[in-house]
Amino acid sequence: MWQNWSLRTRINVLLALVLTLGLAINIGRLVLEAAPRVLAEDQSVIRLTRAFIETIMDEVNDAPDPDARLNRIVGDLGQLRHVSVIRQATPVQPPPPPGVGRAAPAWFIALVHPDKTSVSMPVVVAGRTDTLVITSHPDDEIAEIWDGIVTQLVVGSLVGLALFAITMLVVGRALAPLADLSDAMSRIEAGAYDARVKPGGAPELAALCARLNHLAGALGEAVEEKRRLAERTVSLQDLERKEIARELHDEFGPHLFALRAHASALMRLPEGGAVDVAAMRRHGQAILDQVNAVQQFNRRILERLRPVGLAELGLREALGALVRLWRESRPEVAIETSFTDAVVRSNETAELTIYRVVQEALTNVFRHAEASAVDVTIEPLQQTMAGHRRSYTRVRVRDDGRGLSPGHKLGFGLTGMRERLLALGGTLTVASTGTGVTIEAMVPADAA
Repeated sequence: MWQNWSLRTRINVLLALVLTLGLAINIGRLVLEAAPRVLAEDQSVIRLTRAFIETIMDEVNDAPDPDARLNRIVGDLGQLRHVSVIRQATPVQPPPPPGVGRAAPAWFIALVHPDKTSVSMPVVVAGRTDTLVITSHPDDEIAEIWDGIVTQLVVGSLVGLALFAITMLVVGRALAPLADLSDAMSRIEAGAYDARVKPGGAPELAALCARLNHLAGALGEAVEEKRRLAERTVSLQDLERKEIARELHDEFGPHLFALRAHASALMRLPEGGAVDVAAMRRHGQAILDQVNAVQQFNRRILERLRPVGLAELGLREALGALVRLWRESRPEVAIETSFTDAVVRSNETAELTIYRVVQEALTNVFRHAEASAVDVTIEPLQQTMAGHRRSYTRVRVRDDGRGLSPGHKLGFGLTGMRERLLALGGTLTVASTGTGVTIEAMVPADAA
């Protein structure tokens, strides 16, 4: 049940328990001290009365009528509120009425003073022995104690109500941002990432509001970046399709046209009667040349769509073939490679990403860098982020070319590669120092 209570209810219940406990302890202390206080009052009054009687007995015996003098003194003492004195032979007189104040209830009187305190005092009157009975009546003391208890209850209740009101006001103002936080969270959950909460209340709640505002802004930026990423992905896909379509049209089409033309020429050769062997060989060789060109073009297209031999031979061999092709086509550029054995144990997605990074980086080097040397390094790496340790493969391609101009924007290839790595949980950085460009990619080993 405690878990289902609101924070305000919990604070009020705890405050009520503390006040009730404090009030109960204070009242219990007064009740426990009441009986000793009343007993001390009894003893004090009786002691003073005995001393007074002992003092006046000489005067009583010196009076012309000692009995009348003693009766008058006993009658005067009976007017006191705290004590009554009677001669033993005299009928018992009712106790004096209590003083001004709130009379204590009977149960409380029975609790703190169940029995009357009476003392018999022998005296000698005119040579005869008599007995005076001194009885204490602590009604005023009991009433005073009861008034203190009632006052404690009333004042404690009023103080409790005042504290409740103050607590409700202070706690209400302190917890007011919680309602705004809940509303903002609901709006953020619904997709309104521009929702903000005005920091207020306690410093902890103000800090929480500030963090929620920052989180909403970060979520909005992430969603917007995701939207832009999706748009760029679609654009890149469309661009790649257009390039493939253009290459098929510009290169594959002419080869097919040439094949068709030479095949038609071969079919028309027998129509002349005599077979021209030289012409047949010429057209056959032309057809073979066109078929070779088509095969080379087909290999380039397949290489763009899917690296040849990556699944069959593995990442190391596929990268080696890629580097050999560049070395054969650009022998004037020195290409140094450094691959570790751990690289070949990545999964298929990570291997394809590593291959694409190297492929795109080398393509940019040979197209734009005017470099004389390129260094390709691939090595495993362990990093701890947000308390989670993760394995990466670091791909670094460094050249000694002319570098990037200030304000240079990445092309579609590197942009698409960066977004691919971001989607996989990795990173891609491009740094230029004026004497070359370094492309570094962190590819998660468990990329999926």
